[in-house]
Amino acid sequence: MSLDTPISPLFPDTNTSTATHIVYLALGSNLGDRRGNLAAALQQLREVVTIETVSSVYETEPVGYLDQPRFLNIACCGKTWLSAQDLLHYTQSIEIAIGRQRTFRNGPRPIDIDILLYDDVHLQDDNLIIPHPRMAERAFVLAPLAEISPNVVDPINGRTAQELLQHVSQDGVTRLAPNLRITLDRDIQNGTPSVRVRLGRAGVVGIRKSLLIGVDGQQQRFDATFDLYADLGTQQAGVHMSRFSDVLEEILEENAATVWPRIEILAEALARAVVERQKVARAEVHIHTAYPLQKWTPMSGRRTQEIYGLLAQAVATTTWSRRMIGVEVEGMVACPCAQDMVHSFARVRLQEEGFADDAIEKMLSVTPLATHNQRGRATLVVGTDQDISAGDLIALVESAMSSENYSLLKRPDELYIVNKAHANPRFVEDVVREVLASIVDKYRNFDDTTFVWIHQRNEETIHKYDVEAEGWGTLGELRMEILQNQSVEHHTTREEWFNAPDSKNK
Repeated sequence: MSLDTPISPLFPDTNTSTATHIVYLALGSNLGDRRGNLAAALQQLREVVTIETVSSVYETEPVGYLDQPRFLNIACCGKTWLSAQDLLHYTQSIEIAIGRQRTFRNGPRPIDIDILLYDDVHLQDDNLIIPHPRMAERAFVLAPLAEISPNVVDPINGRTAQELLQHVSQDGVTRLAPNLRITLDRDIQNGTPSVRVRLGRAGVVGIRKSLLIGVDGQQQRFDATFDLYADLGTQQAGVHMSRFSDVLEEILEENAATVWPRIEILAEALARAVVERQKVARAEVHIHTAYPLQKWTPMSGRRTQEIYGLLAQAVATTTWSRRMIGVEVEGMVACPCAQDMVHSFARVRLQEEGFADDAIEKMLSVTPLATHNQRGRATLVVGTDQDISAGDLIALVESAMSSENYSLLKRPDELYIVNKAHANPRFVEDVVREVLASIVDKYRNFDDTTFVWIHQRNEETIHKYDVEAEGWGTLGELRMEILQNQSVEHHTTREEWFNAPDSKNK
């Protein structure tokens, strides 16, 4: 199903529909978890009603049939795109889902939802009457209604909710609480830990959200995973885990009308918001998503969608922040060592068959030589406030391997890829160094404080282990070694770069 596809024709996507009808609803519960039932009903109503106001919670004596528990009642006001009949059907489905069973009139029930007013409509159908026919005589309805909208008018008698409330007895109706939330005795997270030691990271991981990233005309929707962390000091027992989700929802909602130009900018905004909301000295945010690119196979020219990883990381304190953009790339790597041994073996065999040395050298120079292949998996991240194309980073990494690979390959494409890989054998260390050299060459205009980290893992085919290599440092350090042939004793690590901002990041 498309991300923009409505759940059903009756209940369209709230982001694309216009809610034009003003509706007032009354909710009541006297069986089971009364607060929980009211909260569950409101939660499900929000699928079709943009709820703007909810009243206090009132506890009321039962009406009609008295031998039953007391009710909790609330009223709410909102806007909906549904017709009155469709709204009635939806509220009835909520009642069934929460557990209501039809018994007898005015009997006990886990949830009851009544449509009180719908615009200024006067409707009288067999199954629905608006305004609600008994609204004007029920204090348990009028008290919460008059609280949230004292001047709303009953279109039948022309009286406001406040006027109607003044003409009925309010005995048995008690305002119990300002809302459905339970007041907690203490904030455990803000307490003092039994072991007073700083924790560098505490947070939530694996939150999935759909994002629209890009600029006009080049926007893409991503299914992204978020990890959000806070630095926890020695005096605080824990972070408020729910606030991480709150921050994420708020940042995305505040910018719902716009599109994030780059994913790393979103990560930085989230890190700053976590610092503010969690009241911590430092926060860190990681975002990971699949990054689809349309490509063409090298010989058959078939269009194929290739999936890469797109990464964003950010750190923020109360005074500064930094961000990184990165990619995850798969490719093919051909082993130079095995190929060199095959080259030596082939020369000996050709000599044994009587071929002249000049003929042997010519044959070996034009014929692909066998070697064992590896699937290379690279992760490259660049720390900078400059705009960097993820596609450019992917191209740099693929060029550093023996060959790129594809999810779709016809036979002529396979031959091309195999020949290309065997013409460019690379050790795992070679791939890392080639990437670093390409970064230095491509981003000549970036300042020396720009940070680069590359990790390559090759999955072996003939050995029962895999091989890895990593390289990192600032562009200044890398330029000294690559361009000036000067040895640098210590390369700045990712943690050092993230925690030692220069003046540009303050």
